[in-house]
Amino acid sequence: MLKKFVAKFWKRLPPSVRLQIVRAAQQKFTVSTAAIVVNDDDKILLLDHALRPYSPWGLPGGFIDRSEQPESAIRREIMEEIGIELEALKLYRIRTIRRHVEILFTAKPLGSVEIRSREINDFGWFALDDFPSGVGQTLPDLVRSIVEEERLFNKK
Repeated sequence: MLKKFVAKFWKRLPPSVRLQIVRAAQQKFTVSTAAIVVNDDDKILLLDHALRPYSPWGLPGGFIDRSEQPESAIRREIMEEIGIELEALKLYRIRTIRRHVEILFTAKPLGSVEIRSREINDFGWFALDDFPSGVGQTLPDLVRSIVEEERLFNKK
């Protein structure tokens, strides 16, 4: 009986009010994009991010703006931070890390890296077995599995 009353009441509410109620009742989370960018020498692009206190070296990427699509976000973030375009951009995986959703892409670089943001201290192209200190514990294994699974390296 109560369910029917609630359902009837719910349907009478304006859609905008229903949306506000649903959003207020849901847990909040953040969403970002990141890219595994592999160059012609089979090296992975990593950035030393000023805003990452525990593992400064990581994949390029950033948060998605409101109403922005993930592909546009990763292209924008990389252009703003290091001035390169991406080619062969491909959605790889979406993963959750506690209250954060990360959308991972694979890509090839187009152009030369030039630091354009105060958020970035440094950059480097690294072989899979030669990541710098300051890389998060899970990043090498994640990148290795993606590179092998997607066959991102050049066949020589």
